Amino acid sequence: MQSTKAFPWKSFLKKVAVIAVPVALQNLLTTTGSMIDTMMLAPMGKLTVGAVGLCAQFSSLMFSGYWGFVGGGMLFFSQYFGAKDDDGINRSYGITLICMMAVSALFAIAALFFPDVIMRIYTDKTSIQEIGVQYLRIIGFAYPFQVYSMAMSALLRSTERVRIPLYGSIVSVATNVFLNWLLIGGHWGFPALGIRGAAIATVCAAAVNALVILIGAQVVRHPHLFRVRRHFHWTRAFLGHYFRKCAPILANELAMGVGFMLINVVLGRQSEDAIAATAVFRTLEGLVIGFFSGFSNAASILVGKEVGAGNPDVAQQRAKRLVYLCGGLIFAVCAILVCASQPILKKMSLTGEALTLGSGMLMIYAVAATIRMCNWVQNDTYRAAGDAAFGTILEITFMYLMVLPCVYYTGMVRSSAFLIVFACCYIDEPIRFVLMQIHLFSGKWIKPVTPQGREALAEFFEKRRAARRRAA
Repeated sequence: MQSTKAFPWKSFLKKVAVIAVPVALQNLLTTTGSMIDTMMLAPMGKLTVGAVGLCAQFSSLMFSGYWGFVGGGMLFFSQYFGAKDDDGINRSYGITLICMMAVSALFAIAALFFPDVIMRIYTDKTSIQEIGVQYLRIIGFAYPFQVYSMAMSALLRSTERVRIPLYGSIVSVATNVFLNWLLIGGHWGFPALGIRGAAIATVCAAAVNALVILIGAQVVRHPHLFRVRRHFHWTRAFLGHYFRKCAPILANELAMGVGFMLINVVLGRQSEDAIAATAVFRTLEGLVIGFFSGFSNAASILVGKEVGAGNPDVAQQRAKRLVYLCGGLIFAVCAILVCASQPILKKMSLTGEALTLGSGMLMIYAVAATIRMCNWVQNDTYRAAGDAAFGTILEITFMYLMVLPCVYYTGMVRSSAFLIVFACCYIDEPIRFVLMQIHLFSGKWIKPVTPQGREALAEFFEKRRAARRRAA
């Protein structure tokens, strides 16, 4: 096996940067747009900010529903890309797109026709419910555009065309900010629509994002995105193979999405100050996740590509280094966020007790996020390499046997201080990190879907056994 000293750090970091930086910038732009939404709605009061935050949690549940197919799709996209199997990429994209759009349709129907039911689930505060219903009845139209853009972005990123989604996000955020200014307060003769104006702006921005990505992919003549007929050349064997690999990822995302929803239900039944602080925190958390997800995507693509191409030793070397690289970067980002927390939180309408709670949440998150993001990148790496089961079992087990009971007990039974309830959301992360590390070094997560990858796997493990015998 290749020596650690011989690891090509220069070329490795260059490859990471080429993929990670555009994706991180894209996600940061998207999150910045959300933060600007919150800031532009802040003059309407903390109840409005809290309502939009709870609506965002419903959107997050939708993301959990389709993210299983994104993760499964990128597994196939990256490995087939490494194996230079165009047909495999086309067919897996067709399945992924249909499944994702079906999820978006279900959530759009729920938001458009049952917004009052949704808001009653997330909070018992009538005043917040009424505001949230107005927002959901409009924002539901954005869901199909958002999901379609995500499907295209997943394919483009996996085939190392990462700049096109970035351009879409730039135009989308600009559109969102301009229309917010136009419609929230009423300018240039337009009516002041308040929270409904923000929702309309989001729908328009989502449509613009999808359009820009389509145009960009057409300009560069992307070899897979527009081959519609080839997207649906499925065989029963291929469908079975796809869904067997996707099933653990989908189960993971749905179970975790429901788990986070239940956590948010508990948080939504705390004080109005706590609800407002949580809404602002989620927006800032999105900045961290947005920055991090670029490196998580890079890990998935760079590792999955090597697994598919039949280079498992290179894949493992990259995986190890990506975990620690991401952890260090996320800690730095969190530290900066904590240092700048007070002016940011004040700008987003938090005062008094809400400001105190928001500051405390960021302090807790600065430590927890570093461990959580390391766990996240490891899980994404395992998925890209073909092992979706290990991370799924760990996340679901700890969520339902540790995190949820602790959050419910402290928040609903004991009525503990809000920051104690919040800290319980991350109580499992250190334990999972240790278990994920053991699995990472074992190499058992390398499970190729391509013939080239499967052929190289036996030699890879034989080298490891030989190395252990020599060491003994």
